[in-house]
Amino acid sequence: MDLISAALTIAGLCLFETISSIDNAIVNAEVLGTMGKRARKWFLVWGLFIAVFLVRGLLPWLIFYVANPSLGPIGALTATFSNDPIIMEVIEKSSPILFIGGGVFLVFLFFHWLFMEPKNYGLVGEKFFHSQGVWFFAVVSVLLSVIVWFALKRDPMMAFGAVVGSTAFFITHGFKQNAEEKERNLTDKTLSDLSKLFYLEVLDATFSIDGVLGAFAFTLSVPIILLGNGLGALVVRELTIRNVDNIKKYAYLKNGAMYSILFLGAIMVLDAFGAHIPSWLSPTVTFAVVGFFFIKSHRELKNGNRNNQCS
Repeated sequence: MDLISAALTIAGLCLFETISSIDNAIVNAEVLGTMGKRARKWFLVWGLFIAVFLVRGLLPWLIFYVANPSLGPIGALTATFSNDPIIMEVIEKSSPILFIGGGVFLVFLFFHWLFMEPKNYGLVGEKFFHSQGVWFFAVVSVLLSVIVWFALKRDPMMAFGAVVGSTAFFITHGFKQNAEEKERNLTDKTLSDLSKLFYLEVLDATFSIDGVLGAFAFTLSVPIILLGNGLGALVVRELTIRNVDNIKKYAYLKNGAMYSILFLGAIMVLDAFGAHIPSWLSPTVTFAVVGFFFIKSHRELKNGNRNNQCS
């Protein structure tokens, strides 16, 4: 990867991590507002270290190691720095399993948002799909069956990877649902700051899975993923401290994050089946999709302010 491609990839990773973590930043800000100064400082300093290095650093390495067990844990860590043809061949053979698992996870995540989650309707058709939430499980079940059917013809391990991706989605979805139910309790001032800190770290780890899996649509280089996602985590912490209320005013940023997730998931699935995907496509699509919904949000916010001034 040349310098320009690496810079574009890192920028795309940073943007994707930031936009996909907005919900996390909002929850963090609301809970931190009920905590003492010392606990807030601990979360924003040491919590950042945990978020960047332990979660967004170890999780990509762990996923890469599971997809390439023959390399061993240390070999998986150093493989992305290596130009050894043998190691590159091992990575090339195992990458479809990683891509199809991550792709299925991301595509399921998009369809859950489209069918099940409350949202500001940014595009024609979103309201219709949201009213047909009962079809979510039917759609993803049929989709998984089709993907597994074609994957079995290429490699049974690819089919297994697709099933693992769907399983990971439903497990993490359960954690997120529980987090939404517990959010009210976290703002209760009778709870200890230590309890809130522990829960925020677990919540941050759960939310980071989306960004880490999506990162593999950009690159298989763990150091670049760590750098890009780490910068995104820094931006999220900055939003948590200063700008959450302003971010909430941009109504369609969540839409931009979810459509980015759809495109990245589709890219990973296509890549798993052997389609040649240029390295610039994932960051370019992310910037284009997020940019579209940012402009749409900004125009609506501007028109709303103008209408309020006129009234």
